[in-house]
Amino acid sequence: MKVLVYSDDANTRAQVRMAIGRRPAADLPRVEYVECATQPALMALLDEGGIDVAVLDGEAQPSGGLGICRQAKDEIYDCPPVLVMIARRDDGWLATWSRADAVVGQPLDPMALAGAVADLMRQRASRLPVL
Repeated sequence: MKVLVYSDDANTRAQVRMAIGRRPAADLPRVEYVECATQPALMALLDEGGIDVAVLDGEAQPSGGLGICRQAKDEIYDCPPVLVMIARRDDGWLATWSRADAVVGQPLDPMALAGAVADLMRQRASRLPVL
C-alpha cells in the first residue's frame, strides 16, 4: 500500500517513515512511501490516484496539513484516508473542520502513529475492489 507523507521538514518525514516502518501491523501489506514537501506536489499526487493513506504535517509551512486536508476532501475524488499530525491539543477542532480521518499529536508517539496508520490502511483495504 502506498502511504503519502507530506511535510516541508525532511526530518519530520523521516520520523514518520521510521514510526510506521515497513509494515505497521502483521495483517497488512508492506508500505511503499511517497514523499512530498509542497502543496502543489501533494495535490498532484492525490489527483493521480494510487495513494492509499496520506499523512500530513499540520505544522508544515507555508501550507499546513489541516488546510490541505480540507482541500483534498473537497476536491479529490475518492480521497484516501488522511491522518494529520498536530502540535497543539487545542487544534483538535481544526482537525475536525479539516475532515481528517485520524489525528496524532507531535512530538510523535511511534506506537500511536503506527496504530492510526494501520487502522486507516485497513479502512482503505476494505473499500478497494478485489482483483
